[in-house]
Amino acid sequence: MSPIPVTRSHGLEALELVSPDGARATLLLHGAHLVSWVPAGGDEQLYLSPTSAFATGQAIRGGVPVIFPQFNARGPLQKHGFARNKPWQLISAEAGKDDALAVLRLADDGATRMVWPHQFEAEISIRISGRTLEMELACENRGDAPFSFAAALHTYLRLTSSMSASLQGLSGLAYWDSVEKRAGTQHEDLLRLDGSELDRIYQDLRDTLTLRDTDRRVRITQQGFSDVVVWNPGEEKGAQFSDMPADGYRQMLCVEAAQVLQPVTLAPGESWAAMQILELE
Repeated sequence: MSPIPVTRSHGLEALELVSPDGARATLLLHGAHLVSWVPAGGDEQLYLSPTSAFATGQAIRGGVPVIFPQFNARGPLQKHGFARNKPWQLISAEAGKDDALAVLRLADDGATRMVWPHQFEAEISIRISGRTLEMELACENRGDAPFSFAAALHTYLRLTSSMSASLQGLSGLAYWDSVEKRAGTQHEDLLRLDGSELDRIYQDLRDTLTLRDTDRRVRITQQGFSDVVVWNPGEEKGAQFSDMPADGYRQMLCVEAAQVLQPVTLAPGESWAAMQILELE
C-alpha cells in the first residue's frame, strides 16, 4: 500500500485516488464530497455543475453530496443537514495493488451540537477498482442518549441526454412523490424523464437498478439503505438554480441511496453502516 497525499481540486483540499488499473476519483475533504469518478477505460460518470460554488461552508452542486443527519427539509435543520458543508478529517488514503481507498471522518463539535445536540462519529469510505465505485457511509452514537437521523448519498449521475435516458429496476415499488405530494406505485419497467420535475422516494429497494444512457449502462446497488431517491429538477425548476446552467437538468439524474422514510435510531454505543455501489458495464 502506498499513501495518497492531500492535493487541491477546485481550490479545496482533495484526494486524487488512482488505482493501478487506471480508475480515478477525486474526493474533497470539504463535505467528504466525491466530485469525479472515471472508471478504468471509461469516461466521467458523475455530473458536476460548472457553475457550482466551491467555497468553505457552501454546498456543491453535483458529484456525491453526503446527506446527514437530515434529508431535505424533513426536520428543523438546514436543508440536507450539515455534513456536506463541514470539513472532514482524513483517516487514511492508500493505493493498493488492485484498488485505491480513502476514509474520512466527521465528529460532533460545538457548532453541530448547537443545532443537533448529539455526540456522533460519521465515516465515509470511498473505494475504486476497475469499473466499480464503492461508497460506504457509517455512523456511531458516541453519546449517552439515543438519537435518530436520516442519511443519503446524493449521487448525481452524468447523462448524455435526459430525453433518451431511463432507469430500470423500480417496477412494483411504492414511492412518495415529493412534487405532487402523494403516494404511488411504479408500474413501468423503465422510468423515463420528460423535462418536468421528478422527485420520488422509492421504498424497500431490493434489486439492482440500471441506468441506461444511449449505449452506456451503469449498475446501481445498495446495501443497508432501504430507500432510493430519484430526482431531476426538470426545465422550469432547473432554470431557477444559480449554481447550475439552465440546461443542466438534461445532463444529470440523481439516484440516491437513502434512509429517509424510516430514520435510523442508534442507542449509545451502537453503529450503522450502508453502501452504494456503482458499476460501469
